[in-house]
Amino acid sequence: MAGTLDRDTIVHALRTALEPLPYVEALVEGGAAAWHRIDAWSDIDLNVFIEPGKFEETFRAVEDELPRLSPIDHAFVAHGPANPGEGGMQQKFYRLKDAGPFLQVDLAVIPSTATEKFLEPELHGENVVYFDKTGVTNATPLNRAEFDRKMKERLVRLRGVTEMFHVFVEKEANRRNWIEAMDNYRAYVAGPLLELLRMKYGPLHHTFRSRYVHYELPPDVVARYQRLVFVKDGQDLLEKYPEALKWFHEISADLGVP
Repeated sequence: MAGTLDRDTIVHALRTALEPLPYVEALVEGGAAAWHRIDAWSDIDLNVFIEPGKFEETFRAVEDELPRLSPIDHAFVAHGPANPGEGGMQQKFYRLKDAGPFLQVDLAVIPSTATEKFLEPELHGENVVYFDKTGVTNATPLNRAEFDRKMKERLVRLRGVTEMFHVFVEKEANRRNWIEAMDNYRAYVAGPLLELLRMKYGPLHHTFRSRYVHYELPPDVVARYQRLVFVKDGQDLLEKYPEALKWFHEISADLGVP
């Protein structure tokens, strides 16, 4: 269900509203735009870099501008003053009545002094810079040695978690508590397996959960994993659980943690 308002109009309006503000340093678009994958279902992922402390003023400017384009059908605070994201980021989502349900505005407001700016092209693609007054979007190269060190720590932890708790699937299956068994399968087997598969085939995005897996994992791996996570009933779970667990152990060994 498409709306009458397009992404270029929304981006242009926000750029026009934000660029003159002295405390707004830069506006960039990430997400699908950064990976050259915009389609009919893509939202608008915008990062606004500001002088520290200017969150309220920035959101007010955005929320003054958006209703000039369309009524705001729904807004959601993902990270506010009480629960900021990494680097002190604050984040809101906006759904505009005339843009349809998919063309949401995902607006992250980030202090220019933040150590995490979500700009490394290896991780976040080629961000589209609409303006940059101070050079804040000049990304430093990814420290791959440090990244690999943290990934190895994560691998060891996942191996330990799955080894300890995979039996919870069997425990609840034996009780015929199928909802709990399925949730434990997702949490302690299928979820960790997916992260290990990403470590093997696309390590830079191993923390991205299921995002981009259809683009970044080999098609045969995607097909096999998809079959294992599409569980139709309790008997199907009992058949797929041991296969997924065996695969997890194989990939863990391939990555150096048998």
